[in-house]
Amino acid sequence: MKNDAIMVTGATGVLGREVLDRARRTGLPLRALTRRAALPDDPGVAWFTGDLATGTGLDEAFAGVRTVIHCATDIRHFKNDIPAFRHLLEAARRAGVEHVVNISIVGVDRIPYPYYRVKLEGERLLAASGIGWTNLRATQFPELLNMAFGVLSKLPVVIVPSGTACQPVQQGDVADRLVELAVGEPGKGRPPAGGWGRVPDLAGPTVYTADRLAEDWLRAAGKRRRVLPLFIPGKIGAGFRSGALTAPDRAVGRGTWEEYLAENVGG
Repeated sequence: MKNDAIMVTGATGVLGREVLDRARRTGLPLRALTRRAALPDDPGVAWFTGDLATGTGLDEAFAGVRTVIHCATDIRHFKNDIPAFRHLLEAARRAGVEHVVNISIVGVDRIPYPYYRVKLEGERLLAASGIGWTNLRATQFPELLNMAFGVLSKLPVVIVPSGTACQPVQQGDVADRLVELAVGEPGKGRPPAGGWGRVPDLAGPTVYTADRLAEDWLRAAGKRRRVLPLFIPGKIGAGFRSGALTAPDRAVGRGTWEEYLAENVGG
């Protein structure tokens, strides 16, 4: 079987849905992985049942795949991401996959936040896998900020980390870049950028403070709440305040935070 298909993991998630939509336009055979036994009726996409956490179903799903775009993550049980990534890479080697494109986060190497440490370990696993690879770090997705502020706004006061700069990038912009990378050859990044397969970061067009983002969201949602910047101690807080969540020199994303709010929040 000729290996020319693209496989998208996490295809039902915030980013994966956008990636799958854009990957359809490549004209290449397209696959998507889900843990569900009942597969979607989705013309143009071959869906497979498989579980990265256990490794079941992956050999069948990856047979004939050239490139995997890895968007799957379990943010609620993020420690599972490492064994899941190991299973993915082992199955990819068995199937003769030539290229794994991974999405990571700007700042994972500078902020010792537990989820970021897991993402960084995933980058290291990928680099040591022996498979052609591309690693893209992106800044914060507006959809995830929207979800976070929706939860935080249930309290009388919306608490955000003080002195923290963010640079939201539309997940659609990130999806465009991931698919562009997937149809090309493995990344051409150079040390000290982070390895041969790391490509330049992708960030949104504007840097904001975290309290400004919260205030904008509350205004768009029509909610009256006080925003309270809270000092986060230790190395994690210092990392947040260092600007490590942003990449001002890579402000190449097109979609703005204001556009996202206007289209998705409030009436």
